[in-house]
Amino acid sequence: MLKILIADDHAIVRQGLKQIVTETRDMTVAGEASNGQELLNKTKEGEYDVVVLDITMPVRDGMDVLRQLRSEKPRLPVLMLSIHPEEQYALRALRAGASGYLTKESAPDELVVAIRKVSSGGKYISTSMAEKLAFELEVGRDQALHETLSDREYQVLCLIASGKTVTDIAQELSLSEKTISTYRSRVLEKMNMKNNAELTYYAIKNQLVD
Repeated sequence: MLKILIADDHAIVRQGLKQIVTETRDMTVAGEASNGQELLNKTKEGEYDVVVLDITMPVRDGMDVLRQLRSEKPRLPVLMLSIHPEEQYALRALRAGASGYLTKESAPDELVVAIRKVSSGGKYISTSMAEKLAFELEVGRDQALHETLSDREYQVLCLIASGKTVTDIAQELSLSEKTISTYRSRVLEKMNMKNNAELTYYAIKNQLVD
């Protein structure tokens, strides 16, 4: 029986994922967490076979939690779950040590398959993402501007390009507006851009946002 730990800050999402898992005979949801720190605490208190981890969560961001899990529990498979398209976060998540990446939109159809794949030591990504990953790994490919950003800077870039204000982003990431403004300044500086309009144009052109 595979023991699954689900981390998502929305109870309704956790319930939906739990329902999918419990319909499978050889899996059970052995734990739930509503934020990143709670998840880390649970992995220290108990043993699990797979972690299903939302990227955007309060207290501790999913990517931050992933890195700590890789350090503390290197053999524990982590399946990243997100509302964001694969193009935005899948490559970063895999590079950070995730065993797979699944969008919430595809979860009803693919969650069980993805859990089985990562629990057996494999990696789970869609076919289209596999093609993109192969391209990204080509030797000699020039690094795109957004690839110079830290995970948090990249997250702020995507949210700005989605039309969200500094206040909106601060609330979503549970950070202060001053901190978000600092990240925005760093993004503009690293990408040699002047304003949100330029950032948005770049993000749309490079398919970082819908």
